[in-house]
Amino acid sequence: MISNQTIQTSIDELKAITRVEFCVYNLAGTVVATTGEHIDLASDVIVGFINSPADSQVIGANHLLKIYDESELIYALVAKGVGDDTYMIGKIAACQIKNLAVAYKERLGRSNFWQNLLLDNLLLVDIYNRAKKLHVEVNVPRAVFLVETGEGNDGIVKEILGEMFSAHTGDYITAVDESNVILIKSLDKYTGAEDLKAVADTIVSMMNAEAMINVRVSFGNIVQELKDVSKSYKEAKMAMDVGKIFYAERSVAAYSELGIGRLIYQLPVNLCRMFIREIFGEQIPDELDEETLTTIQKFFENNLNVSETSRQLFVHRNTLVYRIEKFQKSTGLDLRCFDDAMTFKIALMVVNYLKYLEQRD
Repeated sequence: MISNQTIQTSIDELKAITRVEFCVYNLAGTVVATTGEHIDLASDVIVGFINSPADSQVIGANHLLKIYDESELIYALVAKGVGDDTYMIGKIAACQIKNLAVAYKERLGRSNFWQNLLLDNLLLVDIYNRAKKLHVEVNVPRAVFLVETGEGNDGIVKEILGEMFSAHTGDYITAVDESNVILIKSLDKYTGAEDLKAVADTIVSMMNAEAMINVRVSFGNIVQELKDVSKSYKEAKMAMDVGKIFYAERSVAAYSELGIGRLIYQLPVNLCRMFIREIFGEQIPDELDEETLTTIQKFFENNLNVSETSRQLFVHRNTLVYRIEKFQKSTGLDLRCFDDAMTFKIALMVVNYLKYLEQRD
């Protein structure tokens, strides 16, 4: 149900405008919220009214009204004033509390709906039935964005996302765990992958500017129907994992741009270990010194160009060649050869994947 504090705030504002006192009771006759101690009705009178068939009753200066959500009784309201319009003001207050309760229930219902949809907990017929009841469009292009918040930052991240994206435009923000916030973005038919990347970059920039939080954002492919939203969510989850393992320097990961990382992520662990033993034996890349790994990384970035790599590393060309040959002696891989360079690059990614699995377990 709606929180007592929300009801309290609402009747306090109404009292300030109308000068009418209000008191709201639950179905047990207990006070939920009140504007003061001026409602002088005994609890048994309230309980009697709640259990009676009447929807309203007048006792002296007190106007008693029942508040319904559709046909279900949810609260009883007492309005006390001296004017002839007290009853109408009480009706307005009852209507406002009812609308707050309905809005809260709908919001809670939508949140529950999206969470179950993302987790594939709904049958196809339930998806369409609940979507119709909650006024959720079915045939709208959508994509799911996953925002990794870091410990204790989910609240502020949700708040900022709520300011950036509105339910009025078909965007929904929810969560299925404490470390990630999910944005289900409604799109138009002209939206492409570059537009999704721009949205993700904007989220990263806003979190850094508004809350000084560094977040990682991933997103899945665009889906055309509501029933496929869970597919985009699964893609976003995979993109987040693959991005953290293989592309740690990037703050945005797109499912459509995971490259070879996607293949390695889906390989069986025993096959990965077999491959590493085949390439390195007992000498795994973790045992290489930092200077060698930095040299190799820069060599790859420069497309195996020795001259450009030595220039960027501020070392003599012969020094670079010496490092490469030293690596060749220890591993049997000549990084100046494309096949060997590719083999080592993949092997290094596989090692990172195995390290990720060990840390996760």
